[in-house]
Amino acid sequence: MSRPTLCEACTKIVATVGPACDTVERLVTLIEHGVDIFRINSAHGDREQHSRTLANIRAASAQVGYSVGVLLDLAGPKLRLGKLLEEPLQCELGMELTFVRGDKPGSPTELTSSYPRLIDELKPGNHVMLADGTVALRVEEVHANRARCRVIGGGEIRSRQGINLPGVALSVSSMRPRDVDNAIWGAKEGVDLISLSFVRTAEDVRSLKNLLTSYESTALVIAKIEKREALEHLESIVDASDGVMVARGDLGVEIDVAETPVAQKRIIRICRDKLKPVIVATQMLESMHHNKRPTRAEASDVANAILDGADACMLSGETAIGEFPVEAVDTMHRIMIHTEQEMLTAISDPRQNGSNRVHPITSAVAYGATTIAESIGAKLIVIATRSGGTAWVKSKQRSLIPTLGASDNEETLRRMTLFWGIKPCRVSQLDDAEVLFDEISRWGCQNGMLAPGDRIVFVTGNSVMHHAHNLLVVHSVTAESCRIGAVATSPTPSSPEPSPPAPNPSTPKPVREPATPE
Repeated sequence: MSRPTLCEACTKIVATVGPACDTVERLVTLIEHGVDIFRINSAHGDREQHSRTLANIRAASAQVGYSVGVLLDLAGPKLRLGKLLEEPLQCELGMELTFVRGDKPGSPTELTSSYPRLIDELKPGNHVMLADGTVALRVEEVHANRARCRVIGGGEIRSRQGINLPGVALSVSSMRPRDVDNAIWGAKEGVDLISLSFVRTAEDVRSLKNLLTSYESTALVIAKIEKREALEHLESIVDASDGVMVARGDLGVEIDVAETPVAQKRIIRICRDKLKPVIVATQMLESMHHNKRPTRAEASDVANAILDGADACMLSGETAIGEFPVEAVDTMHRIMIHTEQEMLTAISDPRQNGSNRVHPITSAVAYGATTIAESIGAKLIVIATRSGGTAWVKSKQRSLIPTLGASDNEETLRRMTLFWGIKPCRVSQLDDAEVLFDEISRWGCQNGMLAPGDRIVFVTGNSVMHHAHNLLVVHSVTAESCRIGAVATSPTPSSPEPSPPAPNPSTPKPVREPATPE
């Protein structure tokens, strides 16, 4: 059975594409097992590889007949060690190491950096974290061309490993020339989401948005929270962005690892208050790089992210380079299903902050649709949407009743892959409500998801109220719809558009809803 189905998880799965899953056949398998969004990590590979990956994702999506989203992850300014004279270098507790200018260290204990202004911006007392935080240094002295440091957390380092500078005010821009070039490429290619690394203020987010706007891109901008400065300006960053990623890898180095769980909960809470989607990322099922089963702690980590209110969870190396990418996706999906079954339905108040991203009538109708659907035991809620704005608001109400985001716009279908609980469903048109009712009924009967007598709550619009979804209809599936569905020809996997039903000119046409929420 092709996706969507009414029994799949509400929380979305983001999977990173890499050598372990970069063919069309493997991507098809991952989509069939529950992946909603594929991430292209621009820190690895070149333009030719990225273009090939995007083409393969689109081909796999067409083959399955399910519109998956594509997230382009901008690398940002990654500070790295230069070439070491001694490889690897064992850093003993209390040992002295010195950063020097240039790219040629004079001794095994001298370090160089890819960031030319490093020495200028270090101060005595600053901490320097190397190799994803496994080695910690404290700056003792800073001179014109060198910064003397002492090892306060021992370990092993190698050439080109990352440098993190928690609490150090760096002047480097969040977008390097390569990031700008990649963002322009993504805009031209119609990528659905673009995530920005090294975010420190809302202005960083607005800079990327302005760039995308100049290329007429509708991509959602996802701010990666991985710096202490981002936590200090969190509310304004969330306001400026279309969504947020909790990038726990770098964040866990920039702040004390003991602070990370509470920081994650705070980020998710603020995103929920402001109706912004939030992705939890990094090391969610890390042990599944080489094992078919995760640790119990990892399973609990995924479940707690869902219970906190995450819209999506992301797999990185598990699918990109791991030995068991399909098993990792299956495991995450099973955890999501079991966790969501235990969740209490938490319906958001439509009057809360952030509900102004669509017309207030639309927000109230979406709220009412959930209440009515639960009170009458509806099998399904259907949001008819051209831009995805109404589905965006509906996703924050956290109802466990299956909800379709029905649209005839391909970009909107891919965008809705990020919205919690919204299952994108392609329909032939949105202008005729009766035709839409019949088309959804046939789709459900044809796939064994609906039966005669099942109730569906539709949220759509008519010409009475401009710019609003003001029509809420309770529709009962008829035996005639199921009979039609039983003999109808199923759409082929490579041709996901359903056969358009006959138009009904007597039905009033709903008006177009507002453009993509800002």
